[in-house]
Amino acid sequence: MNEFALIQNYFKKLTYNNPSALDLNDDVFFDKKNNLVVSSDTYVEGIHFLNFKSPDLVIKKIIRSSISDLYCKGVKPKFIFIGASGNNISFSKKNMNLVYKSLKQEQKKFKFKLSGGDTTKSNQTVFTITSIGYSKKIVQRNKCKNNDDIYVTGNLGDSYLGLLLLKKKLFLRSTKQKKYFIQKYYKPDLPTIISSKLKNFANSSIDISDGLFGDLIKLINKSKLYFRLDLEKIPISSKLNTCLLKMNKKKLNFISKGDDYQILFTSSKSNRKYIKSLSKQMNQKVTLIGNLTNEIKSNQIIYNKKLLKHRYNEGYSHNFS
Repeated sequence: MNEFALIQNYFKKLTYNNPSALDLNDDVFFDKKNNLVVSSDTYVEGIHFLNFKSPDLVIKKIIRSSISDLYCKGVKPKFIFIGASGNNISFSKKNMNLVYKSLKQEQKKFKFKLSGGDTTKSNQTVFTITSIGYSKKIVQRNKCKNNDDIYVTGNLGDSYLGLLLLKKKLFLRSTKQKKYFIQKYYKPDLPTIISSKLKNFANSSIDISDGLFGDLIKLINKSKLYFRLDLEKIPISSKLNTCLLKMNKKKLNFISKGDDYQILFTSSKSNRKYIKSLSKQMNQKVTLIGNLTNEIKSNQIIYNKKLLKHRYNEGYSHNFS
């Protein structure tokens, strides 16, 4: 049983009289009456982050990936609560001073307020972040429409290369390049500015945490639609493109691994000019990468005008079997 089966078979049944839970099929809880938006995420050492040897960077990654759940709904996070479990090694004075400095920097950058939480002793380092914002409206999952365009903000794949470098599965000679990709893994660039306008044009949205294809499937899972993506249009940085060419690696295997925290959204074709103009005005990269349709019966990835036939990565999932 994976995480989605667990939710579907057990926990979803308990929300039948709670419409704000959105059938446990979205990133957030949305109490429309009180304009309240809440998300909660847990991060476990060895699964969501490699180790706690760089606590100042790990806490930034955790905070940004958590508040990304609100930003992708078009909501600005206002308060966060932190639950932390660790031991005398992970919660040493040195580490806590580094965590304190990073949290202070993140509060200043994203304008949220640390508002509470809990601490417990544990052999394993674990964090749970609850993020809260307020909005009269959010952009939900599963509200896609037939013939919607598919867009993504920013670039994909830098973070995954950073993870491979940290795991020592890939090596780069350039210290400058290595630092760039590792920083992208720990400190993803959240598309905060365009998030504030998302409700004006997006029919549906999600942040890319588990991988482009897997998250796109989650985005459309109730819509009875299928995606057609152009691999050549999926945006990557010039630095990643250079590295892939040098290492003879496939772009497909880097843009589908997650940890990007960019916004993946769908919008009506009538919004194309507006989105293009807004992207330029806000200096935020937004790329049209494909469309949704009910005219095909399976998801498609096109490369050089040909349909890719081999299996592609559908994203990360927690399995409990």
